[in-house]
Amino acid sequence: MRYAPPGLCVNDFALLSHADGTHTVLHLQGPWTARFDHLWMETSYGRATSTDLVHWQPQGTAFGTGLPGRFDQQAVWTMHPFPHGDGLAMFYTGVRGLTPGGWPLQAVGLAYSDRLDGTGWRRHATGPVVEADPRWYRTTERMGWRDPFVVPDDESDGWIMVVCASDASLPVEVSGCVALATSDDLEHWTVHPPLISPGDVNELECPVLERLDDGTWLLLGSIGSAQGFEAWTAPRLRGPWTRRGPLGPSGAYAPRVTTAPDGSRVVLHTTPRRVGLTDAGTSCRGMLAQPKLLVTPPDAAPRLEWWPGLDTWLDEKTDHPTLHAVGDIAVSGPVEVTLRTDVPGSGRATLAVGCDGKHLWVTGPDGSRLAETLLPSSAAVLRILTIGEYVEVYADGVFALTTLCYAGRPAPWTAVTEGREHTVSVRPIRLPDPHRDDASAIWPGPSAP
Repeated sequence: MRYAPPGLCVNDFALLSHADGTHTVLHLQGPWTARFDHLWMETSYGRATSTDLVHWQPQGTAFGTGLPGRFDQQAVWTMHPFPHGDGLAMFYTGVRGLTPGGWPLQAVGLAYSDRLDGTGWRRHATGPVVEADPRWYRTTERMGWRDPFVVPDDESDGWIMVVCASDASLPVEVSGCVALATSDDLEHWTVHPPLISPGDVNELECPVLERLDDGTWLLLGSIGSAQGFEAWTAPRLRGPWTRRGPLGPSGAYAPRVTTAPDGSRVVLHTTPRRVGLTDAGTSCRGMLAQPKLLVTPPDAAPRLEWWPGLDTWLDEKTDHPTLHAVGDIAVSGPVEVTLRTDVPGSGRATLAVGCDGKHLWVTGPDGSRLAETLLPSSAAVLRILTIGEYVEVYADGVFALTTLCYAGRPAPWTAVTEGREHTVSVRPIRLPDPHRDDASAIWPGPSAP
């Protein structure tokens, strides 16, 4: 239900869809550590395959850093592979070292493969194909030039690239922007002023472009300070772009869009973990979360909903304590749902979900707020998902809140409404790899032997 390679953590990723309905993910991978090292943590791409976007099979490392002296000698970051000719092209972020102030020096490179499975890469050249232009973007301290995403230009026979960058005209703390570059042949690029520069974002990472069924465009971008991602829409690639606000809650990051086996358009994203598997642990790189259904109403903000493809992983309803489960709760007034308790039978909640009108929250031990949000309207039904420490809450089917909690033991779910308590039946989740026992395994709970 969540994925990370054996013994490692996942960061940004890319998806390849194949003619037989299967998928390949290429992802940044690094050790599970509290301290992120720009130069040493992410020096290769892992690869995994899936037939359903839920059960991923690790396939080993597919790409790594360049030779000494090259622009990508120290690290390789976010990539975008896509079909090209009889094989694949891939734009990727290379890091050659640090500025005197300790900031990573970033550029975008190009690699090709004669295969379609995400392996067999050969670099186009020893240098990058496109770098930040100092007329519009920072190029040294506090620079950004990473996370490329390339699509065919909708106004020519060429290509458009969007890149995470830092707008040189703005104070650095609000300079996060999406840079624009164009090319006729994928190998020679012209850099232009920013496509999107909100003026209130520190970093706008992992931009993704998706053409919708009506010919309009959707852009998703991860917001560093919010640790979530937002959406923009436009009639054409060059805009004008309309900001649509958050698409999913804080904690969901680095989105990618793909077509699911049932034909629906879905979003996958990463989710963090905590070092030491404790609530006091430092937040660190994490795992690939399960898909969400992408809904794009005309002239309205897009949203993420529960993807029905997950239902095949749910067992029959039960009232028994279950660590990995999905439950639905009707909301007719203030409600609080206890998911885990400190000891069996005590009734003292260590993990609970509450809702009072538009106010939705998750509490941990001692009632401490782990996450909360205001809904656009009062919810009629809450759907709660727990997989190990990971918690998601959907309000009337829309992805609204997510958090982590390592405290407590599984207990029968109970809901309290107007002072009355009742048991909530849940559907246990079958994990694709329940017997994994390494740094990537799903937290088994403190009651596990």
